[in-house]
Amino acid sequence: MTVVSTHHRAEFDSVPEIVVSAPGTVNLMGAHTEESEGMVLQVGLNRRMFVALSRRKDQSLRFFAADYGERKRTTISGLRYKREDRWANLVKGVIAQLLQRQAAVPGINTTICGDVPSGIGLASSAAITTAAVTALDALLELGLSAAERIEISVAAERDFIGRTVGTSECVTAQHAEPGTALSIDTRSGRFVPVGLDLSGISLVVTDSRVPISPARAEYDERLADCRTCVDVLQERKAGRALRDFTLDDLDAVMGIVPETARRRCLHVVHENQRVKEIVKALRKRDYHAAGRLLTRSHVSLRDLYEVSCPEIDWLVKRSVETRGVLGIRITGNGFGGCAIALVEDSAIDAYYSRLDEYERIFGFHPDAFVCRASAGVRVEDNA
Repeated sequence: MTVVSTHHRAEFDSVPEIVVSAPGTVNLMGAHTEESEGMVLQVGLNRRMFVALSRRKDQSLRFFAADYGERKRTTISGLRYKREDRWANLVKGVIAQLLQRQAAVPGINTTICGDVPSGIGLASSAAITTAAVTALDALLELGLSAAERIEISVAAERDFIGRTVGTSECVTAQHAEPGTALSIDTRSGRFVPVGLDLSGISLVVTDSRVPISPARAEYDERLADCRTCVDVLQERKAGRALRDFTLDDLDAVMGIVPETARRRCLHVVHENQRVKEIVKALRKRDYHAAGRLLTRSHVSLRDLYEVSCPEIDWLVKRSVETRGVLGIRITGNGFGGCAIALVEDSAIDAYYSRLDEYERIFGFHPDAFVCRASAGVRVEDNA
């Protein structure tokens, strides 16, 4: 019996009828490219969120977050977004989407737990919605396709909660494979597996413990900058998003668009190219080249897109000075959160010593773990 099953039975006095888990996601390359229909390279984490379900005899919806010891409740007829319901809104959003599709959803008991940290850029929300829609699909025998489950997962956050989200994290949670990254074309939705034969080398995820600032206005400003630039570019050349334009195109509008907007776009165009280059490097097992691309991406996020923070900038600078640390960058939306590093196994202890130094200087106790590319959503138990 899984841990979530034990929690579910203790909370609801019933054995879950189904348990599903989905991985968190780390963005290896392709930061802020999805907003411009670009490319991303992502990995399913070896940390997962678990959702356990059992049907009720009434129309109540009961939610239990075992990690927090928190409970939320509503009914099928009273289903709506409530800010105070926080994590429960993710499952509520999935149920709302199923109801819109005329699915017959009964009262449900839901238990959630897992080890994907929330709020630090590792896509815990996408893991929860992906696990929830997969569990409901199986429990209610809805016969949804993988594409439909992804669509519902995205809509649960975008339409029900009102967040600006892309599809790539849900694609990764759905389709990730062990020992493999996914190169995702966010315009077409197509993805290609990229083998991670990292013998003697590890991907290390570090939670900086720097709180991600509530910077919605900052993100919106950057999106507006990119749209401003695209509007000007479209007067000169056909294209609907930044992925359709080149560095030469951006050079041609120097002095015509605000320089800040042009810098944002330079990051996106370069980053799309870096996704292609790191895929080639990984396939050639050229990990030094892949590491250099990681670090270049960080410099771009720091200087052009301007979404880094002093603490992670320090960690990047000191880490690349360490023999065996091949590259490192901020990951997620930025303004705090996590860094992803490519480190030779023989250098992991030296990298961790940098984290000790980081804590002494900044007062944040970082949490680091080796990321091993994990499988996507899966049924753990089906009664």
